[in-house]
Amino acid sequence: MFTRLRGEIYLFLGAFLFAFNGIISKIVLLDEISAWRLTQIRTGGAFLILFSFYIIFRRHELKPTKQELPWLLLFGVVGVTLVQALYFVAISRMYVGIALLIEFTAPIWILLFLRFVLKKHVPRGLWYAIALAFAGLLMITQIWSGLSVDQIGLIAAFLDALALAGYFLIGDLLGKTKSSGAIATWGFGVASLVLFFALPIWNFPVAALSNEMSLLGRFESYSLPGWALVLWIVVMGTIAPYLFVLAGLKLMSASTASIFGMIEPVLAGIFAWWWLNESLTTIQLIGCLVVLVGISIADRARQHTPKS
Repeated sequence: MFTRLRGEIYLFLGAFLFAFNGIISKIVLLDEISAWRLTQIRTGGAFLILFSFYIIFRRHELKPTKQELPWLLLFGVVGVTLVQALYFVAISRMYVGIALLIEFTAPIWILLFLRFVLKKHVPRGLWYAIALAFAGLLMITQIWSGLSVDQIGLIAAFLDALALAGYFLIGDLLGKTKSSGAIATWGFGVASLVLFFALPIWNFPVAALSNEMSLLGRFESYSLPGWALVLWIVVMGTIAPYLFVLAGLKLMSASTASIFGMIEPVLAGIFAWWWLNESLTTIQLIGCLVVLVGISIADRARQHTPKS
């Protein structure tokens, strides 16, 4: 009983910190740091911390086989670089809760991939999940009135959902032979390397890190230096929640963990409403609930889909 409670606490804290990180990230993004630069900081900082731990205590877990190497590289590009950068683009242009909700439609795209690309049988719940999720998204975007959300942000959020689907699929494949921590270390490392060449570090807007950044919304009259907010994003918005979720997964079933995953967009929406005054209309709130039900059905269906 105590073990289950401990696992639930870990998973809740992970979802809480990931959701809260969306608010801190939006503050930084609205200043002088782009989505891609913030991804560079986040992945680079997380890599240095994880790599230091693994190289000292678990060096043997990092060594890849020839079969694992291409998948680890792909995981770093798609599952880390694109997932984080596209999420940052989305939340910089639309409400945090909506962006995260669209990102979490990943289980639906996974089921569609399994059904139409890998030709696997998927439970009937897939079609109910799709119908509910897209009905809810129509209510959120209010497309009948010409879209109530930013179009670029919406595209980024949907692409992010596809990248997140890739994250889960590649992660499941690699998870058969490597630990979650080693996969994450490789992912952050590859992402850092890619962004190092794409965005030369010597052109980094260092001055932005020393600037005072307004905390916006409810705390608009207060500010913090950019470096403090970025440090929070790396430590409390990346490393800490990752460790909490990892610890929770070791104690809980995958189905229970997925339920706690659904808490993240809900918490993000609550934080954004309380802190940033990001309020939704009644029909958009109903749409969010419908999407969450659809995602939950899809996630359950994915867990009952044969692995081979």
